[in-house]
Amino acid sequence: MKKIPVEEAVGMTLCHDITKVIPGKFKGRAFQRNHVIRQEDVAELLKIGKEHVFVWEEHEDEIHEDEAAVRIAEAVKGTNIEYEKPKEGKSILKSTQRGLLKINSSVLYEVNSLDNISVACLPNNYTVEKGQGLAGVRIIPLTIEESVIERLEAICAGEEQVLEVKPYLSKKVGIVTTGNEVFKGLVEDRFAPVMNEKLKYYGAKNLGQIICPDDLEIIGEAIDRFLSKGAEVIILTGGMSVDPDDLTPTAIRRTGAKVITYGVPIQPGNMFMLAYYKDTVMMGVPGAAMYYPTTSLDVVLPRVLAGEVMEKRDFVMMGEGGFCSFCQECTYPRCYFCR
Repeated sequence: MKKIPVEEAVGMTLCHDITKVIPGKFKGRAFQRNHVIRQEDVAELLKIGKEHVFVWEEHEDEIHEDEAAVRIAEAVKGTNIEYEKPKEGKSILKSTQRGLLKINSSVLYEVNSLDNISVACLPNNYTVEKGQGLAGVRIIPLTIEESVIERLEAICAGEEQVLEVKPYLSKKVGIVTTGNEVFKGLVEDRFAPVMNEKLKYYGAKNLGQIICPDDLEIIGEAIDRFLSKGAEVIILTGGMSVDPDDLTPTAIRRTGAKVITYGVPIQPGNMFMLAYYKDTVMMGVPGAAMYYPTTSLDVVLPRVLAGEVMEKRDFVMMGEGGFCSFCQECTYPRCYFCR
């Protein structure tokens, strides 16, 4: 690039966007790349602190920030992600549908370790809507050696995508509610309305609810009924504490399911259980899910409904950020919880 005093730049073409900042009021593009500077622009440029402007000079080994942003976006975007045309040297990646954002953290770290590269994104396992911004990509200077971008493209060329959005699958879900107090009508069931609303959001096929007394045989029969209906997920609530009368964990184990975890470093929702019976996911959900808007259930459910097979390590890692601050107004997932 060639640096030119503003007063001498009339008639020349800008090689980059120029940003204008009014504290507390505005931050955005004042002059667009390829704008031809006019005499009346000089005063405005000086007003926003630009005594010099830059015009483009071609060099074989360098590329402009806009081209670099496009190539970075192409390299890191995966399934169900698109990107916008660069603005002020930055391209925004957006989701093309509702789903779960998955990030290859090790590759992202390698990308951002390259000099003058910036890929800033939402956290891994973030639930996103169609059209939602996922990441902003750019280079730090106005130009960069093409070899750096080529290195980035090579890093991202592996089989695993750097960023992708996994859509929620329309899985068949059955709900088993246990507890003599609910079965006998002494206490109103508060879980089904909560669960029905969550399943509706994710587009799951709700197979209904079976309410059982505290009886292992009857709970086991309820599980079998949903399995016979092809349930891909069975959610059991009630009887999840360490009280000897709480039978749900035992009922899950008696199916022969492989237990991944019973108890998680997440509050609220410590007494959460996840197990796999063949291809069916079984989740034992603690009573906290009926009283708090966000619990361990809300962290795990989108991952299960996106088809992810979870391991013990996934739960262990949730301890950092796993304590909810119980904000007056819950904004999850737009917070730190289990990030």
